[in-house]
Amino acid sequence: MADPRAIRRLLRNPAAWVSAAILSAVVLACVVWPAFLPASLGEPGPNQYAPPSWDHPFGTDLNGRDLLYRVLTGGRISLLVGLCGAAVSLLIGTAWGLVAGYAGGRTDAWMMRLVDVLYSVPRLIFILIAINAFNAQIQNFASGMGWEWLVLSSRIAILILTLGVIEWLTMARIVRGQVLSLKSCQFIAAAKVLGQSHVAILLRHLLPNLSGVILIYLTLTIPAVIIDESFLSFLGLGIQAPQASWGSLLADGAGAINPMKSFWWLLVFPASCMSVSLLALNFLGDALRDAFDPRG
Repeated sequence: MADPRAIRRLLRNPAAWVSAAILSAVVLACVVWPAFLPASLGEPGPNQYAPPSWDHPFGTDLNGRDLLYRVLTGGRISLLVGLCGAAVSLLIGTAWGLVAGYAGGRTDAWMMRLVDVLYSVPRLIFILIAINAFNAQIQNFASGMGWEWLVLSSRIAILILTLGVIEWLTMARIVRGQVLSLKSCQFIAAAKVLGQSHVAILLRHLLPNLSGVILIYLTLTIPAVIIDESFLSFLGLGIQAPQASWGSLLADGAGAINPMKSFWWLLVFPASCMSVSLLALNFLGDALRDAFDPRG
């Protein structure tokens, strides 16, 4: 269970409050604000490369689309990939670490050697193989089922799954280490004496005592997944047009820079929104670690 003293330490930490407020503002802006803006702002218009103004606070891009609208909708996709990818990582890594640490012996050794092998697999190659192997199949399946939303979002779904599969390895190691130290405690021995099943011990006794560690690592995994997605989209391997993420917007901004004239707003505003969000997530993760593990 969560330690009340840890919660009090967290509430007294100004960095936690400020980070949470910034994250809440960014999430609300990306999720809610575009609904109150005209959809035409995201469509091509005559004002190409217009600098920031009252009509277009973030300026416009090559096709005359409002950059503020694109940053908000792109942030929605980046945050979605980050949250869902971290959730996939959380589920796989927690389950794997729980079983490996509790089982011990040869089971633990084999499971962790597999983790070591997976660490050696190049991330970029794994994601490219997954996209090339499954993107067309997912689109055909979704088209046959009439799921138009999945046809348009097949790459997003693949990115969420592949990034989650990549990021779970560290979570598994952390959870396993915690389980190894907890399973020798007296309350675990008492549960075994009372005849509780292994599943009950894992879910009722070990997992609640790992909530703090899991929450800390979750807040640190989200920015890692967002950075990976942005890097792939920046290279043109992630989110594809007409959809946009912060990474693809940065790629568009970098492509618009030339020695003759610099359209600085195409790079500054997406980079600023992404940087503020990532910094807030990292500061929140540090605040959670200080609260739940003050000796660390």
